Amino acid sequence: MTDPSVEVKGGVLLPAVRTDIELQTSDGLTLVGELAVPVDREPVATLLTLHPLPTAGGFMDSHVLRKASARLPAQADLAVLRFNFRSASSPRGRSEGEFGDGETERFDLAAAVAFLRERGLPTPWLVGWSFGTEVALKHALEHDIAGAILLSPPLRRARPDELARWAGSGRRLVALIPEFDDFLRPAEARERFAAVPETELIEVENGKHLWVGENQTRRVLSEIVRVVNPRALPLGETWPEPGSER
Repeated sequence: MTDPSVEVKGGVLLPAVRTDIELQTSDGLTLVGELAVPVDREPVATLLTLHPLPTAGGFMDSHVLRKASARLPAQADLAVLRFNFRSASSPRGRSEGEFGDGETERFDLAAAVAFLRERGLPTPWLVGWSFGTEVALKHALEHDIAGAILLSPPLRRARPDELARWAGSGRRLVALIPEFDDFLRPAEARERFAAVPETELIEVENGKHLWVGENQTRRVLSEIVRVVNPRALPLGETWPEPGSER
Protein backbone atom coordinates (compact mmCIF):
# COMPACT_ATOMS: atom_id res chain seq x y z
CA MET A 1 0.00 0.00 0.00
CA THR A 2 1.36 3.45 -0.93
CA ASP A 3 2.15 5.76 1.98
CA PRO A 4 -0.39 8.64 1.72
CA SER A 5 2.11 11.45 2.18
CA VAL A 6 3.65 14.27 0.20
CA GLU A 7 7.34 15.07 0.00
CA VAL A 8 8.19 18.34 1.70
CA LYS A 9 10.22 20.18 -0.90
CA GLY A 10 10.01 22.97 -3.43
CA GLY A 11 6.74 24.85 -3.39
CA VAL A 12 4.74 22.42 -1.26
CA LEU A 13 2.26 24.25 0.98
CA LEU A 14 1.58 22.58 4.32
CA PRO A 15 -1.54 23.31 6.40
CA ALA A 16 -1.76 26.73 8.08
CA VAL A 17 -4.24 29.54 8.58
CA ARG A 18 -3.03 32.21 6.16
CA THR A 19 -4.33 35.76 6.31
CA ASP A 20 -3.50 38.73 4.08
CA ILE A 21 -2.59 41.66 6.31
CA GLU A 22 -1.67 45.33 6.04
CA LEU A 23 0.77 47.25 8.19
CA GLN A 24 0.51 50.99 8.83
CA THR A 25 3.79 52.79 9.37
CA SER A 26 4.18 55.85 11.56
CA ASP A 27 5.26 57.86 8.51
CA GLY A 28 1.96 57.16 6.77
CA LEU A 29 2.56 54.18 4.48
CA THR A 30 0.59 50.98 3.98
CA LEU A 31 2.63 47.81 3.63
CA VAL A 32 1.21 44.48 2.46
CA GLY A 33 1.96 41.07 3.89
CA GLU A 34 0.73 37.69 5.08
CA LEU A 35 0.47 36.01 8.47
CA ALA A 36 0.57 32.21 8.67
CA VAL A 37 -0.24 30.42 11.94
CA PRO A 38 -0.75 26.77 12.92
CA VAL A 39 -4.18 25.38 12.11
CA ASP A 40 -5.25 23.79 15.39
CA ARG A 41 -2.95 25.04 18.14
CA GLU A 42 -1.33 28.18 19.42
CA PRO A 43 2.12 29.05 18.05
CA VAL A 44 5.03 28.60 20.42
CA ALA A 45 6.96 31.50 18.88
CA THR A 46 6.82 33.94 15.99
CA LEU A 47 9.12 34.56 13.04
CA LEU A 48 9.10 38.11 11.71
CA THR A 49 10.84 37.83 8.36
CA LEU A 50 12.78 40.62 6.66
CA HIS A 51 13.45 40.04 2.99
CA PRO A 52 16.44 40.69 0.69
CA LEU A 53 17.17 43.91 -1.19
CA PRO A 54 14.08 45.30 -2.96
CA THR A 55 16.18 46.98 -5.65
CA ALA A 56 17.68 43.59 -6.53
CA GLY A 57 14.41 41.67 -6.65
CA GLY A 58 13.99 40.86 -2.97
CA PHE A 59 10.42 40.63 -1.65
CA MET A 60 8.26 38.75 0.84
CA ASP A 61 8.20 35.71 -1.48
CA SER A 62 11.98 35.36 -1.66
CA HIS A 63 12.22 31.61 -1.57
CA VAL A 64 13.60 30.80 1.90
CA LEU A 65 11.07 33.09 3.58
CA ARG A 66 8.21 31.78 1.45
CA LYS A 67 9.17 28.20 2.34
CA ALA A 68 9.43 29.09 6.03
CA SER A 69 5.86 30.35 5.86
CA ALA A 70 4.74 27.34 3.82
CA ARG A 71 6.23 24.72 6.14
CA LEU A 72 7.01 25.91 9.66
CA PRO A 73 3.52 26.65 11.02
CA ALA A 74 2.76 22.96 10.45
CA GLN A 75 6.16 21.43 11.10
CA ALA A 76 7.34 23.56 14.02
CA ASP A 77 4.26 25.27 15.53
CA LEU A 78 5.52 28.71 14.53
CA ALA A 79 3.68 31.82 13.39
CA VAL A 80 5.35 33.42 10.37
CA LEU A 81 4.83 37.02 9.29
CA ARG A 82 6.10 38.08 5.87
CA PHE A 83 5.65 41.53 4.39
CA ASN A 84 6.99 43.69 1.59
CA PHE A 85 9.27 46.49 2.70
CA ARG A 86 8.32 49.94 1.38
CA SER A 87 8.52 50.00 -2.44
CA ALA A 88 8.66 46.19 -2.80
CA SER A 89 6.11 44.27 -4.89
CA SER A 90 4.98 40.66 -4.94
CA PRO A 91 1.83 38.78 -6.00
CA ARG A 92 0.34 39.96 -2.68
CA GLY A 93 0.69 43.57 -3.89
CA ARG A 94 2.99 46.55 -3.63
CA SER A 95 3.92 48.28 -0.41
CA GLU A 96 3.74 52.05 -0.61
CA GLY A 97 6.74 54.35 -0.43
CA GLU A 98 10.24 54.48 -1.80
CA PHE A 99 13.31 52.43 -0.98
CA GLY A 100 15.07 53.85 2.09
CA ASP A 101 18.43 52.03 1.92
CA GLY A 102 17.86 50.49 5.35
CA GLU A 103 17.09 53.76 7.13
CA THR A 104 13.38 54.50 6.68
CA GLU A 105 12.74 50.75 6.76
CA ARG A 106 12.99 51.18 10.53
CA PHE A 107 9.39 52.39 10.33
CA ASP A 108 8.43 49.20 8.47
CA LEU A 109 10.03 47.04 11.15
CA ALA A 110 8.31 49.03 13.90
CA ALA A 111 4.92 48.57 12.20
CA ALA A 112 5.46 44.82 11.94
CA VAL A 113 6.49 44.49 15.59
CA ALA A 114 3.45 46.54 16.62
CA PHE A 115 1.22 44.23 14.57
CA LEU A 116 2.58 41.16 16.36
CA ARG A 117 2.03 42.82 19.71
CA GLU A 118 -1.56 43.77 18.82
CA ARG A 119 -2.28 40.19 17.75
CA GLY A 120 -0.77 38.80 20.94
CA LEU A 121 1.67 36.59 19.06
CA PRO A 122 4.37 35.09 21.28
CA THR A 123 8.14 35.41 21.43
CA PRO A 124 9.04 37.35 18.29
CA TRP A 125 12.26 36.44 16.50
CA LEU A 126 13.55 38.39 13.53
CA VAL A 127 14.69 36.34 10.55
CA GLY A 128 16.55 38.62 8.18
CA TRP A 129 18.05 37.61 4.87
CA SER A 130 20.75 39.73 3.21
CA PHE A 131 19.34 43.31 3.20
CA GLY A 132 16.87 42.18 5.86
CA THR A 133 19.80 41.46 8.20
CA GLU A 134 20.93 45.06 7.83
CA VAL A 135 17.52 46.37 8.90
CA ALA A 136 17.55 43.97 11.84
CA LEU A 137 21.05 44.90 13.02
CA LYS A 138 20.44 48.63 12.65
CA HIS A 139 16.99 48.89 14.23
CA ALA A 140 15.86 45.75 16.07
CA LEU A 141 17.24 46.70 19.48
CA GLU A 142 14.58 49.41 19.68
CA HIS A 143 11.97 46.64 20.07
CA ASP A 144 11.02 43.84 22.42
CA ILE A 145 12.30 40.81 20.54
CA ALA A 146 13.90 37.55 21.61
CA GLY A 147 16.70 37.84 19.10
CA ALA A 148 17.66 37.83 15.45
CA ILE A 149 18.65 35.11 13.01
CA LEU A 150 20.75 36.49 10.17
CA LEU A 151 20.92 34.67 6.84
CA SER A 152 23.84 35.73 4.64
CA PRO A 153 24.52 39.06 6.39
CA PRO A 154 26.49 41.40 4.07
CA LEU A 155 27.40 43.89 6.84
CA ARG A 156 27.45 46.68 4.26
CA ARG A 157 24.86 49.07 5.71
CA ALA A 158 25.06 48.16 9.40
CA ARG A 159 27.83 50.32 10.89
CA PRO A 160 30.39 48.87 13.32
CA ASP A 161 28.84 50.84 16.19
CA GLU A 162 25.36 49.53 15.33
CA LEU A 163 26.63 45.96 15.38
CA ALA A 164 28.56 46.54 18.61
CA ARG A 165 25.37 47.63 20.40
CA TRP A 166 24.24 43.99 20.34
CA ALA A 167 27.03 43.05 22.75
CA GLY A 168 25.51 42.55 26.18
CA SER A 169 22.03 43.43 24.91
CA GLY A 170 20.48 40.22 26.18
CA ARG A 171 19.13 39.49 22.68
CA ARG A 172 20.34 36.34 21.04
CA LEU A 173 22.17 36.83 17.75
CA VAL A 174 22.66 33.92 15.34
CA ALA A 175 24.32 34.33 11.94
CA LEU A 176 24.41 31.76 9.14
CA ILE A 177 27.46 32.44 6.99
CA PRO A 178 27.71 30.61 3.65
CA GLU A 179 31.13 29.25 2.77
CA PHE A 180 30.89 30.81 -0.69
CA ASP A 181 28.93 33.95 0.10
CA ASP A 182 29.11 36.82 -2.39
CA PHE A 183 29.63 39.48 0.28
CA LEU A 184 30.78 38.10 3.65
CA ARG A 185 32.57 34.79 4.02
CA PRO A 186 33.38 32.97 7.26
CA ALA A 187 36.87 34.33 7.93
CA GLU A 188 35.79 37.95 7.61
CA ALA A 189 32.56 37.23 9.48
CA ARG A 190 34.53 35.96 12.47
CA GLU A 191 36.48 39.23 12.52
CA ARG A 192 33.45 41.48 12.11
CA PHE A 193 31.22 39.69 14.61
CA ALA A 194 33.99 39.65 17.21
CA ALA A 195 32.45 42.93 18.36
CA VAL A 196 29.56 40.83 19.69
CA PRO A 197 31.31 37.89 21.36
CA GLU A 198 28.06 36.10 22.19
CA THR A 199 27.09 35.84 18.51
CA GLU A 200 26.51 32.26 17.41
CA LEU A 201 28.24 32.02 14.02
CA ILE A 202 27.22 29.05 11.91
CA GLU A 203 29.51 28.48 8.96
CA VAL A 204 27.62 26.53 6.30
CA GLU A 205 29.85 24.32 4.15
CA ASN A 206 29.13 24.77 0.42
CA GLY A 207 26.54 27.43 1.26
CA LYS A 208 25.91 30.35 -1.08
CA HIS A 209 24.27 33.73 -0.56
CA LEU A 210 20.96 32.76 -2.16
CA TRP A 211 20.62 29.33 -0.47
CA VAL A 212 19.50 27.73 -3.74
CA GLY A 213 18.43 24.08 -3.69
CA GLU A 214 16.45 21.93 -1.30
CA ASN A 215 19.49 20.85 0.73
CA GLN A 216 20.42 24.45 1.53
CA THR A 217 16.81 25.43 2.18
CA ARG A 218 16.33 22.52 4.56
CA ARG A 219 19.56 23.42 6.37
CA VAL A 220 18.46 27.03 6.86
CA LEU A 221 14.97 26.12 8.07
CA SER A 222 16.39 23.50 10.43
CA GLU A 223 18.81 26.04 11.94
CA ILE A 224 15.95 28.50 12.45
CA VAL A 225 13.88 25.86 14.22
CA ARG A 226 16.87 24.73 16.27
CA VAL A 227 17.09 28.23 17.70
CA VAL A 228 13.40 28.99 18.11
CA ASN A 229 11.71 25.64 18.86
CA PRO A 230 14.28 22.82 18.97
CA ARG A 231 11.72 20.28 20.17
CA ALA A 232 10.26 20.31 16.66
CA LEU A 233 13.43 18.84 15.15
CA PRO A 234 14.13 17.01 12.98
CA LEU A 235 11.91 18.50 10.31
CA GLY A 236 10.21 15.69 8.45
CA GLU A 237 10.80 15.15 4.75
CA THR A 238 7.21 14.02 4.20
CA TRP A 239 3.78 15.19 5.38
CA PRO A 240 0.54 13.18 5.54
CA GLU A 241 -1.97 13.74 2.77
CA PRO A 242 -5.22 15.42 3.90
CA GLY A 243 -7.44 12.89 5.61
CA SER A 244 -4.60 10.59 6.69
CA GLU A 245 -3.03 10.31 10.15
CA ARG A 246 -0.32 12.86 11.01
